[in-house]
Amino acid sequence: MASADGAGVIDWDEAMEQCGGDEEFLEELLVDLKEEVGGQIEKMENALSEKGDGYQLKVQRASHVIKGASSNLFCEALRDTSTTLEQDAAKGKSDEILVEGFNQLKVAVTAYYAYLEANGWS
Repeated sequence: MASADGAGVIDWDEAMEQCGGDEEFLEELLVDLKEEVGGQIEKMENALSEKGDGYQLKVQRASHVIKGASSNLFCEALRDTSTTLEQDAAKGKSDEILVEGFNQLKVAVTAYYAYLEANGWS
């Protein structure tokens, strides 16, 4: 079982159930999620810094990808912050609100990465 406390980062029991009790498989998926999240964060950073045509849609789509992948693995903080950011982008909220939501998502990402590293999975 995971050695570092995942409270707020992942619901370990639910994630294990989702993976049929196969801890090695879950660990592999969690590392894959790290790569996916990193790519989506980069897309959002670019969209938010350039603020070109359709940037809110780019933020919405990237947030949606993180939301879906993190939901499947019961990564709660990633799911919750990406859901909020996706909804704010879809509603056309202000740049300030989107940047604030993005910063909150990055806090969740940092906690997720720290969790992986604490367990030796990075």
